[in-house]
Amino acid sequence: MNAAAPPSPYVRIGGEPAVRAVANRFYDLIDQDPAYAELRAIHAADLSAVRHGLTRFLCGWLGGPRDWFERGPCIMSLHRAFPITPMLADQWATAMACAIASEEDFDPAIGDAMAQALGHMARGMINFALEAGGSAAA
Repeated sequence: MNAAAPPSPYVRIGGEPAVRAVANRFYDLIDQDPAYAELRAIHAADLSAVRHGLTRFLCGWLGGPRDWFERGPCIMSLHRAFPITPMLADQWATAMACAIASEEDFDPAIGDAMAQALGHMARGMINFALEAGGSAAA
């Protein structure tokens, strides 16, 4: 007898509406909170496209519709063109953790696991470091 697969994190957190809420809260934070000014500065003035893209990425990443993943380049490749410093990666990870934590209906274990994994992913994108004295090195 085959046991049914447990529901995906996507289903367990409430599907696309919950994912969209996290993505929107994330971009609201970086757009409005001065703590994320450096992160905001590397984004276009209009955040509509990246809000949509993050929503689609998170949907697939969490086990929902995978349309974002079927379109081509991986998440790492898409970010390679940006100078991602440890500070920017930490800002991204912190803003995402705050956005996830703001969703009161999330299972805390799923929210914590999401924040940890996405923070690890953000730090894996670091491609630019400031050397002692403030000079940049790729």
